[in-house]
Amino acid sequence: MMTSEAAGPAIRATELVKVFGGIRAVDGISFDLAPGRIYGVLGPNGSGKTTLIRLLTGLARATEGTAEVLGVEMPSRENLVNVGYMTQSDGVYPSLTVFDNARFFAAAYGVRDREAVMKALRVVELADRAKETAMNLSGGQRRRLSLACALIHEPAVLFLDEPTVGVDPLLRVQFWGHFRSLAEAGTTIVVSSHVMDEADRCDELLFMRSGVVIARGTSGELRERAGTDDLEHAFLHFAGDVEVTR
Repeated sequence: MMTSEAAGPAIRATELVKVFGGIRAVDGISFDLAPGRIYGVLGPNGSGKTTLIRLLTGLARATEGTAEVLGVEMPSRENLVNVGYMTQSDGVYPSLTVFDNARFFAAAYGVRDREAVMKALRVVELADRAKETAMNLSGGQRRRLSLACALIHEPAVLFLDEPTVGVDPLLRVQFWGHFRSLAEAGTTIVVSSHVMDEADRCDELLFMRSGVVIARGTSGELRERAGTDDLEHAFLHFAGDVEVTR
């Protein structure tokens, strides 16, 4: 969890650029994100959300600019223990049991306590399936296991790429309840999504399009600035604005 050692923003992006084959997937993004808040990065598929997260986690190197987590420039192997990342695709091993999948990720972060593994599985309601192989899980259950693996070392900063895809409505509510509890305990959470109806659960939103942050604010502020009660219409309003916010 967040400690007093981390002064200033939990996450900082400074003129971040990532170019793939001449395409600027992330195009000059700068922001500071404060500790203990949930940030939603919203935009259509191909807007650069996943690339931005990969830059912030250190899994991709920026073409230009810098990304910092807890004051440390990424990528940083030493800082990875402070970072949790749930990828858009399920990062589990089908031939391993649910427990062994979670234990594998725990060991990668230096966590050897069996109870810590079971605690993470209880959070996602998979403790009763700990001995079952992952290949026998449904798509939603594999998403739950992926989340457990991202939470298992109790990171100070948590990145979630489309975390509720394939998850039933009841469990989605439970997920968000847990995200809120983590934020209240000091964890900084960045959630990428193309689903606008989850946006109100975030403390602040960043709208992305074509590799650029086109607007930032609370869901209420963005609606008010766009002159609409519909957040999707608000996004479309900012997407058509020639004066984008970077």
